[in-house]
Amino acid sequence: MTTIGVFALQGNVREHLAMLTSVGVEALAVRRPAELERVDAMVLPGGESTTMYKLARSFELFEPLQKRIADGMPVFGTCAGMIMLADEITGGISGQETLGGLDVTVRRNAFGRQVDSFEADLEFPDLGPGFDTPYHAVFIRAPWVERVGPGVQVLSTVRSGPAAGRIVAVRHDRLLATSFHPEMTGDARLHGYFAELVRGL
Repeated sequence: MTTIGVFALQGNVREHLAMLTSVGVEALAVRRPAELERVDAMVLPGGESTTMYKLARSFELFEPLQKRIADGMPVFGTCAGMIMLADEITGGISGQETLGGLDVTVRRNAFGRQVDSFEADLEFPDLGPGFDTPYHAVFIRAPWVERVGPGVQVLSTVRSGPAAGRIVAVRHDRLLATSFHPEMTGDARLHGYFAELVRGL
């Protein structure tokens, strides 16, 4: 069975594990390099990106994760996880590191503070018949994508309001990233899409 890990040092770990199990894969909380070696792919959850990279360093997960990503491991980054995958960030703290691999520039906390969190219905026109109805997304102190590199596919943008047109979901080859928290919606379609991506390798 396909095994997908969830970075479990910080963030919405239980919710992602439950979503992955619901789409028929084995889900594993990953805190140590030995656990990382057991998985076919990873989810980097929402949380606090500066804390996540410091914890990854402390638990000796940073370099092994970086190497697995460079070697082609599929990764799904959500909210802070999107920041962790980005090659470049703006609005970060001095010295903030990312795992990289995704050729985008992401603005940290782009939508504002926690009180500015919101929900919105998004369209995913390129993801096939399973996405023919809107996806209800939850944004909490969310980033957005300011630049996409060659080969990066924009999957969804905000449809209305002051942030209309902002990029909030992207894919580049085996890397998938969203600004929002798909684990908080009860809608497992994006986890299912990622699981199919991993199974198809």
